[in-house]
Amino acid sequence: MPQEPRRWWILATVALAQLMVVLDATIVNIAMPSAQHDLGFSDNDRQWIVTAYALAFGSLLLLGGRLSDLIGRRTTFIIGLVGFAGASALGGAAQSFDWLVGARALQGAFGAVLAPAALSVLTTTFTEPRERSRAFGVFGGLAGAGGAIGLLLGGFLTEHFNWRWTLYINLFFAILAVIGAMTFLHSARGEKQKLDIVGAVLAGAGLFALVFGFSRAEPAGWSSLQTWGPLVASGVLLSLFVVRQLVAGHDALLPLPVILDRNRGAAFLGILIAGAGMFGAFLFGTYYMQTQLHYSPWQTGLAFLPQIVLLAGFAQLSTNVLLPRLGPKVMVPIGLALAGLGILSLARIGVGSTYAADLLPGLAVMGIGMGLAMPAAIQTATLGVRQDHAGVASAVVSTAQQVGGAIGTAVLNTLATTAATRYVTTHATSRPPSPDVLLHGSLTAYTTAFAWSGSIFLVGALVTALVFRRRSATIAQRVAAPVPASVPEPV
Repeated sequence: MPQEPRRWWILATVALAQLMVVLDATIVNIAMPSAQHDLGFSDNDRQWIVTAYALAFGSLLLLGGRLSDLIGRRTTFIIGLVGFAGASALGGAAQSFDWLVGARALQGAFGAVLAPAALSVLTTTFTEPRERSRAFGVFGGLAGAGGAIGLLLGGFLTEHFNWRWTLYINLFFAILAVIGAMTFLHSARGEKQKLDIVGAVLAGAGLFALVFGFSRAEPAGWSSLQTWGPLVASGVLLSLFVVRQLVAGHDALLPLPVILDRNRGAAFLGILIAGAGMFGAFLFGTYYMQTQLHYSPWQTGLAFLPQIVLLAGFAQLSTNVLLPRLGPKVMVPIGLALAGLGILSLARIGVGSTYAADLLPGLAVMGIGMGLAMPAAIQTATLGVRQDHAGVASAVVSTAQQVGGAIGTAVLNTLATTAATRYVTTHATSRPPSPDVLLHGSLTAYTTAFAWSGSIFLVGALVTALVFRRRSATIAQRVAAPVPASVPEPV
């Protein structure tokens, strides 16, 4: 098959869009205190700045991926870019809390259109194995590093401009990406198929209920109807969605062979677990540096820079050298295990801990592990997919990462808050508790979050090592081009 002559320009365009979507999940975190002061919302309300984005993004991704297959990847890509930029501008101009939350939800909705279109463009553009590895090394590196880059960029913009620029910056990314899309992407329409509206409603409602239920765990508690009610509803809705896909046939929103291939299923699981552990580590690492080490937003962002560099470097080493030789069964579990050990080392922090001695080594090991695992998992998750299913397969990748991040953040936040409350209640000898007790309570929260986050990664390493096929073909040996539409996918 002839290679697309403008494929490296296409990679640059797609990578820019991917970076914009991924970093937006964390870039607002550092700006949150400034936005809260400016708009006057409460501590209880601030979670919705993050949750609104995650709810819309996670619940609409499968629909967005299917639209990419049906109306064409170029068209969907541009619609996603323009909509995401418009929602970002709306959020940057927010004059109230409700305004900002609505804009963040709109960002998430257009992100759900953009993210799978970006990955499916990459999947169908790079068909030569060696070049495909390089391209996915870049893309996978951005998927893993985007959260840390968001912290770095968010710190710079908040400290040197103001919090609104953490949203306005997306306009510059989007303009460049739209120019690239108009110039380099082909206009191609997908096969004529019916959109599975029933499946879209069931999937969207099920994923929404899943993320919403976990997001209520910290403020309402696990025993609250607000928490377990949506989780039960999610289980019912997603079960009905699977049944619907079995009977929908050719028009299914998520053709089940996309996820039932054993290697792809293991890759999706690895991405889900990495998202759950990674975003929680970023969140609590940011809190620790700003509240305990008294770093400014910009200093906090810079503190993650070594991790970003290592992640990007090992992403290229993984996809170009190690993955073709060792395969995903080795690379993904090893990467997750290293990331887990790096985060577990952060659970040793204490009152006298320093960045260089106690944080940097763990962050560095985590960066190496993510660089080894994420590109390998993403490339395996989209390898061998039929061309007319590339969009929805890409959507599952983004869904796994985003839903994993939302669930992981909610669960870790609940565990950390509970641990801090228990410590203060047990050790306080006065009312209000002494500053020393409150300090150690906060440290208990951080160490608990890091310990559980590291454990999530280690469990993921074990599970993926068991699920990946034992003698699976390596990336270099398998056919890198998407499977033609006439050839059934393996189950």
